[in-house]
Amino acid sequence: YFQFVQQWPPTNCKISTKCSKPRALQMFTIHGLWPSNYSNPTLPSNCQGSLFEARKVYPQLQTKLKRSWPDVERGNDTKFWEGEWNKHGRCSEQTLNQMQYFELSHQMWMSHNITDILYRAQIVPNATKTWNYWDIVSPIKAATNTTPLLRCKVVKKTQLLHEVVF
Repeated sequence: YFQFVQQWPPTNCKISTKCSKPRALQMFTIHGLWPSNYSNPTLPSNCQGSLFEARKVYPQLQTKLKRSWPDVERGNDTKFWEGEWNKHGRCSEQTLNQMQYFELSHQMWMSHNITDILYRAQIVPNATKTWNYWDIVSPIKAATNTTPLLRCKVVKKTQLLHEVVF
């Protein structure tokens, strides 16, 4: 199976030391599509297979990926896609070629638009308001018929939503 992971850029840059060119995005973006294995808790990574080739991601899709799958830390989208493909995508090559891997990821981002789902549930970024786990999971589950996994990070004794995983 695959784990489809979306990240919340503001949290990502609060926990990362790599944010040299952070983007002030107020929407969930793709972190990755990661092949997984029920019998092994360790995600397969750095498999043998075709290395990333930017020319295989046609220009129209690159334009879409710049919105759905931007490099929120350093601002180098193509390098981010290359890293995700070479680390995770190559492990899926028996199922998805490079083009299919990125197309499917973008399609999943469109159909599981966490930002819109939470906005419709009146859950929006707020410096003083907090939400509990079920406040966030319930509208996502209702909209997608899937219970997501939420990953949080603690920053200055406060839990911040970092990733939503399907």
